Order: sequence, then C-alpha cells, then structure tokens
Amino acid sequence: MQTINRPSIHRTPTTEMEVTSIRLERDLKEKLKGLAGNQGYQALIRDVLWNYVWQKSGEYEPQVARDDIRASMNAIAQQEERCALTGEVIHPHEQMVIGLTTQGELVPLSLGSLSQHYIEH
Repeated sequence: MQTINRPSIHRTPTTEMEVTSIRLERDLKEKLKGLAGNQGYQALIRDVLWNYVWQKSGEYEPQVARDDIRASMNAIAQQEERCALTGEVIHPHEQMVIGLTTQGELVPLSLGSLSQHYIEH
C-alpha cells in the first residue's frame, strides 16, 4: 500500500521563530493538549495553520492513495472540498464521494477519482 503525503512542513527551530500571542478558550487549549500528545499543543497549532495555508494556497498534494480507500459512499458537498486523491476542487452542492480509509478516516473524493485512469503508475 502506497500513501501519498503532502509536502513535509518546513520545521524551523523554535529559537528562530517569532513569538506570537494568541488567546484561546481554556477548553480549546485543553482539547488541543489532549490531541497533541507528546507533540505538544503549540506544534499542533502550527501544523493546523500550515495545513490551512497549504490547502488555500493551491499547493495541494493528494493525501492518500487509491489503495488506501476501503469503502465509499455517495454524498453532496455542503462546502468547498478538495479530493484527497486528485486535489480536484469539489464545489458546494456538487455530487462527491466520501471515502473510508484503511486508517478509519473519512476523506472527500471527486466523482470518478476511484476510476482506473486516476491511478498513478
């Protein structure tokens, strides 16, 4: 099984980063700490922000390989999505597919993205 990953996020040593203050609700901070585990919640926040920038900048790379999809179901997009296989934009109210990955995640898929012609050789 081959997984296609997004480009690795540039890791800058924390000593070279700018200090920025952000106010978070106490509950949000605690949930982030719980989700971050050993990574640390500030690193998780940076990853979330980098992912947002990466997706919005048009530098999107596919997140999964076709072999990673173990089930799929038809759906209608309620907001703009990007296909996890092709990076194709899925517009609101368009038909799409929801894929269940081997890791148990649900990912947006464009119609036809599971077809043979999208498989990388």
